[in-house]
Amino acid sequence: MPLKLLHGSVSLMIDWHQIKLVLLDMDGTVLDLNFDNQFWQVHLPRAYASRHGLSNDQAIAEIGPRLQQTEGSLNWYCLDHWSRELDLDITALKHELAHLIAFRPQARSFLEALRRRKIPILLVTNAHAESLRLKLYRTRLDQLVNGIVCAHDIGVAKESSRFWQYLVDHYAIGLEHWLLIDDSPGVLRSACHFGIPHLLMVEQPDSQSPKRIQQEFQSLATFTQIMPGAQGG
Repeated sequence: MPLKLLHGSVSLMIDWHQIKLVLLDMDGTVLDLNFDNQFWQVHLPRAYASRHGLSNDQAIAEIGPRLQQTEGSLNWYCLDHWSRELDLDITALKHELAHLIAFRPQARSFLEALRRRKIPILLVTNAHAESLRLKLYRTRLDQLVNGIVCAHDIGVAKESSRFWQYLVDHYAIGLEHWLLIDDSPGVLRSACHFGIPHLLMVEQPDSQSPKRIQQEFQSLATFTQIMPGAQGG
């Protein structure tokens, strides 16, 4: 049974009897993207400006195009790459802002509800190992999921079909029973093209930014919309 939006309702009806594996993105899905946006858009440019004797505007103008050139690749997410490129200790800078790392609303409750129903949860992330380690330390998220699949360990980002093929090869659960929740259109397109049938896109990955309007994928405003047990399924 596919996911469907009930007319005139904010509830997303899911036949939880058909879902046997939930794939959850980390940044912007389970965790608030405010940390990452503040880091890359504010904190990093300031540090770069200070180190290289630039104004903030000059730093943003230099960093922005370099980031855009790697979007969708592993280098986009790789802290080692950006430490070399920008001559900065990116991991240390992330630790300076770690107090902003937080769960998105109802994310923890959703994970706990899935665990009560014994539905396996995989955290699927493009995050670099150092970033992942910091976030797990701050949130203990690893204690709420059944496994973590990191793109850097596989060698390809989630935007590649090879990432999803890796999951097929390593998890003996039919693709028709997978549900993926992510905040990235590029990742969701890749998963859709690969054949993952149940897809949801987070409307507001950053709690401090407006909701995004899009028609390409079914939108998830809050985890309360799909909380197992709240739908009678």
